Amino acid sequence: MELAYIPSPSHGVLYLGPVPLRGYAFCIIIGVFVGVWLGNRRWVARGGRVGTVADIAVWAVPFGLVGGRLYHVITDYELYFSEGRDWVDAFKVWEGGLGIWGAIALGAVGAWIGCRRRGIPLPAYADAIAPGIALAQAIGRWGNWFNQELYGKETDLSWALHITSSADGRVPGYYHPTFLYESLWCIAVALLVIWADRRFKLGHGRAFALYVAAYCVGRAWIEYMRVDDAHHILGLRLNDWTALVVFLLAVAYIVISAKKRPGREAVVEPGADASDDPAGTDVGDKPKDDLAAKDDAENDAEVGDAAAKDTAKAGVKEGPAAAAELSGAKAGTGTDTAKTAAGTDDVENDVKNDAKAGTAQDAEGAGGNVTKDEAESAGKKG
Repeated sequence: MELAYIPSPSHGVLYLGPVPLRGYAFCIIIGVFVGVWLGNRRWVARGGRVGTVADIAVWAVPFGLVGGRLYHVITDYELYFSEGRDWVDAFKVWEGGLGIWGAIALGAVGAWIGCRRRGIPLPAYADAIAPGIALAQAIGRWGNWFNQELYGKETDLSWALHITSSADGRVPGYYHPTFLYESLWCIAVALLVIWADRRFKLGHGRAFALYVAAYCVGRAWIEYMRVDDAHHILGLRLNDWTALVVFLLAVAYIVISAKKRPGREAVVEPGADASDDPAGTDVGDKPKDDLAAKDDAENDAEVGDAAAKDTAKAGVKEGPAAAAELSGAKAGTGTDTAKTAAGTDDVENDVKNDAKAGTAQDAEGAGGNVTKDEAESAGKKG
């Protein structure tokens, strides 16, 4: 007797009037929205514009859906093109059957087209959306629960999945909920990438490569538990071999990229500035600098006006020469002002000495017998 288990829905379609709401498609759509939302937050935090991730997703998502379906149809062609099968079913995506390998591969082509149109480096975009893709997969896997598909071996665990449908060769019973295992694994991968990206400042596609490598590790052991039909090579399911090859490629990319281009991209989207970041993250200093420059200009103008006023006053009291001296003193620093003031005192002393000497000479020229002391005395009186 089973004490607990995960029940399967009696059917995977709900009807809103005449409109069918298919659980599989609904999970895919929710996953896409969550992935774009998280990707947008990470893109903006790196210095990109709001909305860029969604604009590029318009290209990436359709390409990804086509690629995922192609991979499934090619690797399980007997489900659609063998005797007694209807090839039209190959187009019925809502009934399930999307290969993540094909979805990522062709989705990357769509993302490349979108990035190229915006002048954005694809690796930087991939790093931003990597955790979002993992979360989208985690949500999308629940679509398999609605369709009662992709379960594992029989088990008596309390979290076993209860399969009730007998369509397409299913045998009702209790099985490992591999869809749940993969969903939880994808959430862990998303958290791992976010942590590693913050800790090590991953860039140039390394965050995306980490997501790919980590997902492949989980997919390998989950794939081993599944009991649905699949092609085998040397005793291993095809998807196990795919996971192994992709894992090695991802790790190699991380190592090579870290040596050739360490660190993170300085600019991820040309032309993005502070006005594009609603939270003011990492780009809040520019407006402050502009205000500071404006204040400095106003202060300089006030100093210039004060100097001009002092110069005008000096011109009235002491004549043009003294005004020029005072104007020069105001334009310089405090030290230059002191030096200029000292220079002005020297000029006044020279003028007085010249007056003394001139008076003495005049006195000698006029009287002939006037003594030197008398001349100096006359100079002081003059």
